[in-house]
Amino acid sequence: MHVAMLSPIAWRTPPRSYGPWEYIVSLLTEGLVEKGIEVTLFATKNSITKAHLVSVCPQGYEEDNELIPKVWECLHISEMFERGNDFDIIHNHFDYLPLTYMKMASTPVVTTIHGFSSPKILPVYKKYNNQSYYVSISNAARDPNLDYIATVYHGIDLNQFTFNSEPENYLLFFGRIHQDKGPKEAIEITRKVGMKLIFAGIIQDKGYYKENIEPFLDNDLIKYVGIAGPKKRNELLGGAFALLHPINVQEAFGLSVVESMACGTPVIAFNKGSMPEVIADGKTGFLVDSIEEAVNALKKVNKIDRSECRRWVEKKFNVERMVDDYISVYESILKKEKKQI
Repeated sequence: MHVAMLSPIAWRTPPRSYGPWEYIVSLLTEGLVEKGIEVTLFATKNSITKAHLVSVCPQGYEEDNELIPKVWECLHISEMFERGNDFDIIHNHFDYLPLTYMKMASTPVVTTIHGFSSPKILPVYKKYNNQSYYVSISNAARDPNLDYIATVYHGIDLNQFTFNSEPENYLLFFGRIHQDKGPKEAIEITRKVGMKLIFAGIIQDKGYYKENIEPFLDNDLIKYVGIAGPKKRNELLGGAFALLHPINVQEAFGLSVVESMACGTPVIAFNKGSMPEVIADGKTGFLVDSIEEAVNALKKVNKIDRSECRRWVEKKFNVERMVDDYISVYESILKKEKKQI
């Protein structure tokens, strides 16, 4: 089996810090290679992989503002589809745009839908619904108008996350600084309980940050530490008393939630989207519906066994399971395609 893996090019694969889609592509690609599967990774030129790397874009366009994203996206996607018939499976992690190139190759295409940035992109997915095989990253992330071949939960490399049984006395918000992720709500929760709060993540909405976050930063009780790379991420997640995840959207998965639990840190999350699939309520964190419920849940965090958080991730969200699940998807697709010939 020879797999063409199409990664996004916003960031390097794997990303240095932020870049969740590129991160998952990297874990999957390296996991497949370890299992002896031939993989050609289409990513930025500075990407790091044991697979065969093909690239046209020098580096992530989010890291170089001289690059016009649409230009390099077109070059990147077309480069892969022009070689498309060289592969047994094309695995698209690039959202909806590559679907419009599918007629360039006869190779079956599986598309992992990492999330819907807007309902306005659905027409593309609907058009190619019976032509590409869709994989959801949680059951909650499925659109009722689309057909899916499988749900494959993300897996993480547990070696990158150190279990910590003795946390410090601070709360953590780890993720995009954007209304969707609820950083303003995290501040409200923190101020009601009187604990220290650390923010870490990319500032995706500068206006929102300046209005709702910056006025409360005092580097004492509420502190922003920037984008955290792997080492800092591990330290922050492991040292936190709890991770606050008061999301305002129906989140498709939530990597930071799993990474937090891998370090033994429970999660207080608003009960939206995939959160009931990702968090074992009462065992690895608490699902709440309001700021008041989040405050009350924090009073019960000490009752959670941090080692249970780690075991939950080891069982359900390890990278080996994710790789095996995708191999099963590939085999299922090839079997279906063979019957159709």
